[in-house]
Amino acid sequence: MFIKLFHLYKIGRKLAVSGSINTIDEIYNLPFIIKLLFKILSFGSTKKENISKKPGQKLCNALEGMGTTFIKLGQFLATRPDIIGEELAEDLSKLQDKLPAFQTSEAKKIIKKELGEKYYKNIISLSEPIAAASIAQVHIAKIKIEGKEEEVAIKILRPNIEKIFNEELEALLILAYILENLQPKLKRLKLIEVVLLLKEITNIEMDLRFEAAAANELYENTKNDIGFNVPKIYWNFTSKKILTLEKVNGVSIREFSLLKEKGLDLKKLAENLIKFFLKQAVRDGFFHGDMHQGNLFVDSKGNVIPVDFGIMGRLDKNNRKYLAEILYGFIQRDYKKVAEVHFEAGLVPRSASKDEFAQALRSVGEPIFGQSIKDISGGNLLAQLFEITEKFNMPTQTPLLLLQKTMVVVEGVARKLYPETNIWQVSKPILQEWIEGVKSPKASIDKAIDTSTEILKRIPDFPNFMDKANYALQLIAEGKLNLKSGENNPYELEQLKLRGFRNNFIILILGVVIFALLVF
Repeated sequence: MFIKLFHLYKIGRKLAVSGSINTIDEIYNLPFIIKLLFKILSFGSTKKENISKKPGQKLCNALEGMGTTFIKLGQFLATRPDIIGEELAEDLSKLQDKLPAFQTSEAKKIIKKELGEKYYKNIISLSEPIAAASIAQVHIAKIKIEGKEEEVAIKILRPNIEKIFNEELEALLILAYILENLQPKLKRLKLIEVVLLLKEITNIEMDLRFEAAAANELYENTKNDIGFNVPKIYWNFTSKKILTLEKVNGVSIREFSLLKEKGLDLKKLAENLIKFFLKQAVRDGFFHGDMHQGNLFVDSKGNVIPVDFGIMGRLDKNNRKYLAEILYGFIQRDYKKVAEVHFEAGLVPRSASKDEFAQALRSVGEPIFGQSIKDISGGNLLAQLFEITEKFNMPTQTPLLLLQKTMVVVEGVARKLYPETNIWQVSKPILQEWIEGVKSPKASIDKAIDTSTEILKRIPDFPNFMDKANYALQLIAEGKLNLKSGENNPYELEQLKLRGFRNNFIILILGVVIFALLVF
């Protein structure tokens, strides 16, 4: 209890002293009681803010200064414009995830503890860190495998990072609960939900085996895609805190002049980048969600090599079909078809007018097609589309938000390589091929077979199922069955924990008051 209160005070103090609250107040106009609370927590601080910067830029600086947990919080919020708005999300996407490296001697201790003496002995050399971020840092190493020397990159989690994250996120969760109860209007910012989602994501990021598995899945999906090479994972040298993968021998995609010097075709490279991303999204439903310039390399043959597989996106078949059909519909400028896709998928209420929705889509599409080729963006199109659909009460499609943000980044990288890249011309054959594949006779037969197989599997259970259904209906009729009972979801469980913390805190305060009255 006391430890949680101490961490809560530290987090509150960090937010107050860094200037984050003042910046958030500029954007959201916080209630007086919240500003007063953080004014008290900032007592004694003399930090001056740079008033010439935009609120989003100031918030970036503040989050970077507060360390690991807040950098990750900012990165997460950058992928959720539905919560914080497009402008702030755009500013937070520029957040720098860089921290000072920890000692190589410490890295060696972690490797030895994680891999054991047997595999540690096979590490011939380990370089000083070549990159250091909020969660981990990267070293280049030489390892011996089956008598051969291999050059690899080893990613190592920061010491005690899990403990730091969990403590700070627990404190943030309590703070979010307090703020939402002090001022119910703040519930629209979904503070508790944001912290819970961040906790879920970082718990996965803290286990590098998940990143290794993501890289491996991407490798399997793309191994036949000529021009896209995912580095090999060395599983015997990978654990919860260590990820070892093939060293990338290439040039960063941001080094345009160097790529030109090597005689690489920048137009082809730009087009390939968009093709690879779209194939991952619509064909595989699994895509690299952080394809900025720092995570992309190009080898001497022009192959694109991605790194850092901590953020990956996943789309189910319905979302992939929806994405492919709306993008293809916009390419064809068939707005009625795009409207029909939304209605068929149940994404727009049946009560809405299909013609009015098609007209709203036209208001998005036509201005875009009036632009020059180099200004047309599929990512911006999706952003405007989501804005329109909100007005028709379409629920937010969270997986598509990450895809839209990534698409903007990929298109930006492609345009820097070759400014005249025609996004639509590159996208059209990939989208068309996938749609035709989904609607082909073979796909229909496969779907029918899968459905029939599933039905046949369940036939033996049918009598038993009917008996249970009749019994359940009888209990409902007698009022003995509560359909709302069952396991609480994680959000509800956390709410219960937070209420428990609040009750314990009240009891503690009452205990202190009673003790003071008895003594004095």
